[in-house]
Order: sequence, then C-alpha cells, then structure tokens
Amino acid sequence: MRTDASGRYERGVNFAELDVACDRAVSLIVELTGGTVTGRAVVDTRPSLTNAIELRVSRVREILGQIKTADGTGELPAAEMERILQSLSFTLTATGDDGWTVTVPDYRARDIEREIDLIEEIARVYGYDNFAATLPIQSARGYLSTEYALQRQIREAFRAAGLTELMHYSLVKPGLENQVTLANPLFAEYAAMRTELMPALIEAFQSNLQNGNGALNGFELGRVFWLEGEEYQEKDAIAGILGGDPRVNRWTTTGKETPMSWFEAKGLLDSVFDRLGIEVQYRTDAGSDRLHPGRTASLWLRGRELGKFGQLHPQLCQARELPREVYSFEFDLNLLFAALGQDSVQVPHFKPFSTFPASDRDLAFFVPIEASVSELEKAMFKAGGKLLEAVELFDEYRGDSVPQGQRSLAFRLVYRAGDRTLQDKDVDPVHQKVRDQLVKRFKVDLRS
Repeated sequence: MRTDASGRYERGVNFAELDVACDRAVSLIVELTGGTVTGRAVVDTRPSLTNAIELRVSRVREILGQIKTADGTGELPAAEMERILQSLSFTLTATGDDGWTVTVPDYRARDIEREIDLIEEIARVYGYDNFAATLPIQSARGYLSTEYALQRQIREAFRAAGLTELMHYSLVKPGLENQVTLANPLFAEYAAMRTELMPALIEAFQSNLQNGNGALNGFELGRVFWLEGEEYQEKDAIAGILGGDPRVNRWTTTGKETPMSWFEAKGLLDSVFDRLGIEVQYRTDAGSDRLHPGRTASLWLRGRELGKFGQLHPQLCQARELPREVYSFEFDLNLLFAALGQDSVQVPHFKPFSTFPASDRDLAFFVPIEASVSELEKAMFKAGGKLLEAVELFDEYRGDSVPQGQRSLAFRLVYRAGDRTLQDKDVDPVHQKVRDQLVKRFKVDLRS
C-alpha cells in the first residue's frame, strides 16, 4: 500500500533527530499559538544506532595510493585523515600506531557501515584530484579461466552442430526427492532448485510444437543442485534434446518435416565429439523411466561413464503429445572438462597425409545381436594394426535367411601405408588376421 508514511519511512528515519524535531514542534506551538507546556513523557524503544568501526592507516594508504606533494608523491598523513573524519562529526579513539576506532554519528549510521565507507569519505573530502594517477608497477594480461574457456569450447561445438543454446530458471516446482527448497520463495512454482536439466528441455520442446515453431534441437549448460543427507551439493551438467528436421528447405518432401532417426541423432553427437577432439564409446543400456528401454546407450569416456543418450519413452511422448522420434542426452560436464583440459586434446598435432593409394576390402558376416558395432570395430583396429586406416559399416540386415538371434553386418576396411603402395601380399595377411580375430572373439559366421 502506497501511503505518505511508507514513502517517508522506507527510506530510513534518523531516530536520533526525533528528539530535536519534537522540541522544535513544541517551541513553534508555544511561540505561534500561545500554547502552554503542561507536561512531557518519553517512551523510548528505539534501537541504538551507534556504530564503531576499526580504521587502519595502512589500509587507507593501500586503497587510495600516493598523494601529490611539492616534491612529487608521498603518503597521506595520518593527521590529515584524523582531521577529515573529525570535521565530519566522527569520533576517533586511537588504537595504536596504525589506526583508530571510529564512532559514527547517528545520522550517518545507515550510510557508514564498513571500513571502506570511511576510506571513501577521506578520499571525497581530501579531493580525488590530489591523488597521484600512477599505474601499477607490474601488470598482467587478462585471461579466461580454464573452466570458462572449456565451457566456451563446448558451447561452440554444439552450436556448430546446429543446436540452439537454451537457458532456463534454476528454480522449479518442489516435490521431488533430495530437492533443495527455498525458505522464502517468491512463488510456489519456484520454491525449489532443479536437480536435473532434462524436464525443462522437454517442456521447451513441447512448447515449440504447441506454438507452431516446429521441433526443437537444443542444448543447455547449467548447474544442478541436490541434497545428500543434510549436505548441499551442486555441479555443472549439460543436456540436450533432438528431434527436429535440420533442413532449411523441404521442397523435396512437399514442405513436411522428416523425422530424425536414431542414427542421425547419434551422428550429430559424434560430430560434436569429433570437433572437441575426444573419442567416446557407446554401450547398450537399459535406460530409465524417461528413455526407451531398447533405444538407449550409455556413453563412456576413457573408462568412465560420461552420460546417457537415447530416444524418449513412448509413454512419455504420448502423455506430452510429442512425436515418437525425440532423443535426449545428458552428460557429466566435469568429466568433459577433465578430458578436454589435457594437453593432448588442447594442442592439435598435425598428422601428414599419405600420398599413396589405399586398398579396401569388404567384410560381411552374421553376428549375434548383442555384439555391438563399436566392439567389433575396436577388435578390427586392434588386429589390423598400423595398416588399417578406417572401418565403415555400410549395411545391416535382419530378416529372412538370417539365423535367429543374429544380424548381418557388412564393413568396408581401408588399408593404407605412408611409405609405399600396398600390394595384395601386404594386405591379405592383415585382413585374414582381422577375420580370425572376429571369429575367435565374437563367433561370427563369415560370408565374405
């Protein structure tokens, strides 16, 4: 409620001046209206505003620096500091050679609260122009902290892959387990701190569809908070959501969006990792309540789990009225920092291109469904040694003529040497070694 009283008292009232104001009012009544003073009583419940602050001479000189003198520059005398403060109605009590205990007058109690406030008063009265304008003897160039520089690098990689950076409030609705709740929330909807990033990204995806803006490909880098027993915990995380058609012009599909496949979403993440210069392995994962149980993978970086990537659960998509082809990922940002902070990643190393032609071989076989492509490729590279330059999966088939519980895979293996043109006698033994390794380790049934 805006009133005259609120307009006056919200700015702070000098309690010490109330006695003076009352005396003046009584004097005017007696003088101007012929009133007679019959009695007076005071009920004083006002808090004391007396404030005592320790002021150090060395700190004043450290903050304000040198002053101009006839001979050049010098130190601000302690006597001058004392004179200035006393002229402003401050009371000084010496505490030794290096300062005073300064008692602040009541009418300045709301203005002068710390030592730096007293130093500002000295500088203001002495005159800013009377201080020497000298630069520091030694200065250093500004720089970004390692963590912030890595954050910029990660953001750049995701934006380069076509993802939009999103930002959401850290405050969310309460009700989840281990949430950090606020003692004085402004709104009931923002009474707790977020424990994960993904719910807000799903809501953003849904909001874009409802407003006719199409599907969203975005990511968010932010901080999450939770309770671990009675201890407050926090960390940085990164999450994203995919599902929109990245094409600008869709005339070949009569203006309709083409749903993003699982492999296209995975390829988009792979392009991010390639840009960052890190190698990530995919492993099958059971998923969670939010992800599809058969289309979820855990991502591993140097033997540690980086996070999860997968398709949203059909029941979640149905409840939110989302298309079925929506994918999400959530990674541990600290693990990314640890990998990107190493010199082997930060400093690129040039690897010369071979001027000699490559020799390729195709390899097709039946393999159990549970054998992952990443494990197969890893075994091929290990068996192929230095001559094996690349392994590419170009065909997968399941259906008739394929044994039960298996699938047909076809790879193209590229062999190349940096010092000579390879001949069949060089490639054939290595290629046979790759075939033998697959049969021995994965029990594959070779077809070519």
